[in-house]
Amino acid sequence: MKIDRRLFANFDWVLLGLVLLISGIGILNLYSAGYNLPATEGHLYTKQISWVLLGVIMMVITFSIDYHIIIRHAYLIYAVSVLLLLLVFFYGNITHGSQRWLAMYGFSFQPSELMKLAIIIVLARYFNDNVEKGYYPGNLAVLLIIVGIPFFMIARQPDLGTAMFLIVLSFSMAVFVGVGRKLLIYFTVGGVIFTPLYWFFLKDYQRERILTFLTPERDPLGAGYHIIQSIIAIGSGGIWGKGILQGTQTQLRFLPEQQTDFAFSVFAEEWGFLGVFVLMVIFFMLILWGLKITRYSRDLPGALMAFGVTMFVFWGIFINVGMVIGIFPVVGIPLPFFSYGGSSMIVLMMGAGLLMNVSMRRFILQP
Repeated sequence: MKIDRRLFANFDWVLLGLVLLISGIGILNLYSAGYNLPATEGHLYTKQISWVLLGVIMMVITFSIDYHIIIRHAYLIYAVSVLLLLLVFFYGNITHGSQRWLAMYGFSFQPSELMKLAIIIVLARYFNDNVEKGYYPGNLAVLLIIVGIPFFMIARQPDLGTAMFLIVLSFSMAVFVGVGRKLLIYFTVGGVIFTPLYWFFLKDYQRERILTFLTPERDPLGAGYHIIQSIIAIGSGGIWGKGILQGTQTQLRFLPEQQTDFAFSVFAEEWGFLGVFVLMVIFFMLILWGLKITRYSRDLPGALMAFGVTMFVFWGIFINVGMVIGIFPVVGIPLPFFSYGGSSMIVLMMGAGLLMNVSMRRFILQP
């Protein structure tokens, strides 16, 4: 594979620096979160370093391939992602009542994470192909099929949080590309009407999460325990924080899932409001940089892909932080580049690679 030397002259060092800075802070946070845990659980920060390094390799591969080639093969990428989701039902590992992971060559991977990136790529292709035809109920039915297939497959695992994340991500891209306001209103109203009916298809623990979100105190030692301990941890950090390795909720292990879903709570307890403010500023800079890449993209496919990845990161931040402070139900969405997780880290790094891809090639004319 031949790489155009001009790409190096236009390499996006700002994007790379922001991503690695957030990842580095996340690794330090994981070290603190696992400090008093058994060796089998407490050394996850070393694995996270491996995931970051592997993710950087995947990032390089992703931005080395012209994004026009990636767009050209969007439906193939989507089909492979759907196939992986299908394999989960037959060969997936069952953990905590959910079947979400595929084990291959000693490596476990979550195909639903890859689908987040695949849906961005395929929608970029779909919207670009239909921009001249316009968006009307007929061709938007195809959009519903594209999004609906992975939605129901992921919801059946069950992983309703990730399934809903696909809907939010797809809706964001539809708004960006200018799908008619009336059609969006129809789909929104339809979603509101049918959402209560979906209650009857939820698992018992999913219903409990929603009820607990509304009133955590109804089961403070059960379903409400996670969110209550998270709010205590965040509040106890105060302005300056308790200091690294000094967070009582973390080090005394009151806070559950402190290296994954509630990693932000660990950080808030130890670094306080000031640390959280700095972290949010860095995230804000990353989002703004992604929107800048979107604005100055050379063409519509690049802009759609850049915007989709930016929204991928934005909604991940928004939902995770909202979840740990109690304004959203606990849905298992990781904090981008920060929470522990191999699948999410690698896919996010590939997403950053797509952003770099669009950013670097806007200076290079197509032959």
